[in-house]
Amino acid sequence: MSAAPRHDETVAEAAASPDVSMPYAELGLKDDEYARIVAILGRRPTSAELAMYSVMWSEHCSYKSSKMHLRQFGTKTTEEMTEKLLVGIGENAGVVDVGDGWAVTFKVESHNHPSYVEPFQGAATGVGGIVRDIIAMGARPVAVMDQLRFGAAGHPDTLRVAHGVVSGISSYGNSLGLPNIGGELDLDPTYQGNPLVNALCVGVLRHDEIHLANASGTGNKIVLFGARTGGDGIGGASILASETFDEGGPVKRPSVQVGDPFMEKVLIECCLELFRGELVEGIQDLGAAGISCATSELASNGDGGMHVELDTVLLRDPTLTAGEILMSESQERMMAVVRPELLEKFLEVTDRWEVETSVIGEVNDTGRLTIDHHGKRIVDVDPRSVAHDGPVYDRPYARPDWLDPIVADSAESLARPTDPRELADQVRAVALDPNQAAKSWVTDQYDRFVQGRTALAQPDDAGVVRVDESTNRGVAIATDANHRFAFLDPRVGAQQALVESARNIATVGARPMAVTDCLNLGNPEDPGAMWQLVETITGLADACQEYGIPVTGGNVSLYNSTGEPGMATSSIHPTPVVGVLGLLDDVTTVVPSGWREEGLSIVLLGSTALELDGSAWAHVVHGHLGGRPPAVDIAGEKALADVMIAAHGEGIPASAHDVATGGLAQALVDATVRYGVGAEIDLTSVTDRDDIDLATALFSETGARAIFAVPESRVDQMLALASASDVPCMTIGTTGGRTLAVRGVDKIDVAALAEASEAVLPGLWD
Repeated sequence: MSAAPRHDETVAEAAASPDVSMPYAELGLKDDEYARIVAILGRRPTSAELAMYSVMWSEHCSYKSSKMHLRQFGTKTTEEMTEKLLVGIGENAGVVDVGDGWAVTFKVESHNHPSYVEPFQGAATGVGGIVRDIIAMGARPVAVMDQLRFGAAGHPDTLRVAHGVVSGISSYGNSLGLPNIGGELDLDPTYQGNPLVNALCVGVLRHDEIHLANASGTGNKIVLFGARTGGDGIGGASILASETFDEGGPVKRPSVQVGDPFMEKVLIECCLELFRGELVEGIQDLGAAGISCATSELASNGDGGMHVELDTVLLRDPTLTAGEILMSESQERMMAVVRPELLEKFLEVTDRWEVETSVIGEVNDTGRLTIDHHGKRIVDVDPRSVAHDGPVYDRPYARPDWLDPIVADSAESLARPTDPRELADQVRAVALDPNQAAKSWVTDQYDRFVQGRTALAQPDDAGVVRVDESTNRGVAIATDANHRFAFLDPRVGAQQALVESARNIATVGARPMAVTDCLNLGNPEDPGAMWQLVETITGLADACQEYGIPVTGGNVSLYNSTGEPGMATSSIHPTPVVGVLGLLDDVTTVVPSGWREEGLSIVLLGSTALELDGSAWAHVVHGHLGGRPPAVDIAGEKALADVMIAAHGEGIPASAHDVATGGLAQALVDATVRYGVGAEIDLTSVTDRDDIDLATALFSETGARAIFAVPESRVDQMLALASASDVPCMTIGTTGGRTLAVRGVDKIDVAALAEASEAVLPGLWD
């Protein structure tokens, strides 16, 4: 027998009891925020209203610390930048026109704190949530990517988190039948108490299939369909995604959402059929804040109001209070707005897919969101005050003093070897560090080619999927972030994330078109961490404007903190994950990051500078992090992209790989171990400057560079393309043999290096 429902406080009772204390602090609300809620309502909120405001005014849902700075993404976007943008910031996901009536939607979001508490379900439901954002736009999801940051490689808790997260991603994504085509894995002590689990999804749709979510049309029905509502994930948005953990309380550790990928797969097909049949005005996914978010956002985006009967919500747990039902973040749920005359056909579709459905409300013209439970009015609010008019903070920020000695400590003073054996040892050391070593321990758990759309996937520079089978038109997607660069200079670090991701896109021959981002930072109540956030947003907005590619949406994840505020170790290193989407006219022309053939000429595009600060070499060989990150040359990056795209258009390269983390040495390692074909390299043309010795040529992380392997007969054509765009280009070697033989460096056996690289992560985690 089910337990009797607990008492629901009515709006009238709340108004009659203004002095009754409310547990707003336990729900993550500050004193002034609670006072503002009372002022908005003109009375004390009911328990259900307090639950709604607490989740919707959380940092995760309201962006209250970042909103005023995020506006730069709009103010710094020109009309020319949005020419191909069909849907921009503010919707479930951005949508980009890729030609011939086709569009692509993509977005990246975080599920960081839940993945620390319960790694498997936290990561799995992160995938599920981002997939539902794509479904809600009317698109078919076609690929996912993941961006992972864990703690120190040898720490015992890193093993727990890594195994759980990777298993959760693979279990959910593989069960959905979605290829995982790319991503990142970085290990560093800065993430020990705050791993980052960011998930990206890309979907495909026709222009006329785009749907936006709003509750308009008096009399239209509000329908909840999918999984039943349970007690999992209650308080997730207001607490797990907003505040720092402590050891003390269950309030800080609410249950993490539990995912069912098979239910989500059915939901995908059901939603797509509803869209095809034009049976819905719009669909909103239920993610963070659950029914609170879906109802208030739909009503706020509409032209009237909404009434909801909470009794009609199908429950897994009948003992849930009204507030718990509203806050629950149970997965695999969607909310639709349906015209009354189409409701029967809507239900026929959901019945055919065996998806449980309940009509929970109706659109009206009151301008209010009202909710009744057991015949009592428990919510009566202006939906905009919940969903869109929450607090906006202009938090104080200042560059922290502790950064000064770190920036003054440049890696240029570190010893750079000249001995051939020592140089070879350092090349191996960088290559076999867990962050540069092979990631097949992770990627082999993912299906990268299901659906048959995948043209390129990990470990190549970008994931590439086909959009149109008749023309082979497709898109490339890459994500990047360098936390060491962002720690030394958040503005430059964000810009480096953008240009590296765009460079990866251009490396496979795609033209960068649009950006999505997930900005992972610390406690915004710490002026130093808030400065990092402001610098990150400003730097990224400026760089996108200069590059000419718009931000279509994304996510901000704050309170990734474990130490005392005001200290260098109080927060994670700023980690702005930037995803770039690019257009490819023909995905069958893409080439991998490594060469398969002998006798190809290897050309280096771009110039090398003495830029070792924040490099993998400084970190791995010397345990050093200091100085200033490499300068960002967006004009140079755009010129390089033009050359690479043109070269692909002419069918010149046999392989192409960008130069980034680990420098030219790591790029050459990646290219040789990819298929086991070595190379003879001479860097004399790089080291002909007084400030560029061989170690610098190998390990500098100067941007705007790439290596191409091209047939000898086409070298002159490659040089001419580069010259026409004023991009430095030089031949540095030839493919062949079984060693990586750099003049002045002891030869490195490629097969042995590949075997050692593959063994790094299994050696740590198996």
